[in-house]
Amino acid sequence: MNRRHPALLVSALVGALALSACGGEDPLEGDEEQTGGGGGDAALVIGSANFPENVLLAEIYAAALGDAGVEVTTNLNIGNREAYMLGLEDGSIDLIPEYTGNLTLYLNESAEATESEAVYAELQESLPEDLTVLEMAEAEDKDSVVVTQETAEEFGLTSIADLAPHAPNMVLGGPAEWRDRFTGVPGLKEVYGLEFSSFKPLDAGSTLTVQALLNGQIDAGNIFSTDPAIAENDFVVLEDPEALFAAQNVVPLISTDKVTPEVEEALNAVSAALTTENLTEMMVQVQETDPADVAREFVDGL
Repeated sequence: MNRRHPALLVSALVGALALSACGGEDPLEGDEEQTGGGGGDAALVIGSANFPENVLLAEIYAAALGDAGVEVTTNLNIGNREAYMLGLEDGSIDLIPEYTGNLTLYLNESAEATESEAVYAELQESLPEDLTVLEMAEAEDKDSVVVTQETAEEFGLTSIADLAPHAPNMVLGGPAEWRDRFTGVPGLKEVYGLEFSSFKPLDAGSTLTVQALLNGQIDAGNIFSTDPAIAENDFVVLEDPEALFAAQNVVPLISTDKVTPEVEEALNAVSAALTTENLTEMMVQVQETDPADVAREFVDGL
């Protein structure tokens, strides 16, 4: 299967500028917090994307590094990958939780691997010299196409491929970047032949997609596989037999010059302890508890 998709190096700048224009704020000026010291120029800056799980993972990294004596600050809710990669490039952030499959595709438009170890190896080959990934976690959070139980039963849906004859009469919902990313509308069309009647942009990892499914604004939606809303609402995650969504193991992406033995040991310990099961459990907790508190409890148990 050809997994090629449009190069994103130019669109990264466009995406970041668009985010800046929305609300008039710099996309790299997220929620800043200081951990493990007095801050300052020497502090390692941990960023996060703008969805709850990534914020939680950033808080876990911050707590673990702080316990290891590393001075850190956080810059949370920066935006999507196109925005925060600019922060890694210009040095305004040093570390961010990432996902192996989508990061590999961002860096290498010809990426073909789909299984965890192969994706991780391809990612390492695709990284520029100034960026490094440390050990990946068993924990995985993949994009998924989800429908309600009623929709699945009405149309006999068990896999994404089953949507083909029905998609022209359906609305697909997902994060705005899904309109152009290969692991979104273009890939669903190329790999599965799906042509939806329309695409409704919604915030990644938010409750908007859940509500849109429940109230019938969309017929199928992109929800991350660890989202507790799937079980809570008895949604059906459609199988992906053509592996459009490659393995998405959680992995720390860090500026190479910020890797020290202390940093590496602390982050590798986090990766060794993170599983899909405990990450999903923590995502239930963050619905009612501050992510920093959930992160603190997890790190205390390492």
